[in-house]
Amino acid sequence: MTATPAFPARISIVTLGVGDLARSTAFYEALGWQRSAASSPEIVWFRTADSALGLFPTEELAADAGIPAAGEPSFRGVTLAVNLESPERVDAALAAAVEAGATVVKPPTATSWGGYSGYFEDPDGHLWELAHNPFFPFTAAGQLDLP
Repeated sequence: MTATPAFPARISIVTLGVGDLARSTAFYEALGWQRSAASSPEIVWFRTADSALGLFPTEELAADAGIPAAGEPSFRGVTLAVNLESPERVDAALAAAVEAGATVVKPPTATSWGGYSGYFEDPDGHLWELAHNPFFPFTAAGQLDLP
């Protein structure tokens, strides 16, 4: 018997704490991401295929969660990922990210699991993976179709 989940298995919003809201907003706009009209001077929203990406000052995000804001973070134990349709799309996406101000952490390379993947950091050190996973197809709407 399958238990009823306490809440739906979905991620609606990812909010990144940022040091400079204008700089981070400019970075994601330079990637060509569409800023939502729901944005305000305090928080900026971007539409994604299945969810929303929020940018909010780090200190305010920590205060909202009721935790102290830490110093300069190192690896946070979290990566954000964008699956793409081909290795060539991964290379092109990484070039666009670098042009927008990203720092390459790991250049794209063939993986041991049969895909192609590389990593970059955004201006606040958030780690993004760009990957082609031939085993995870996309729906007609561009959503990941996990088996």
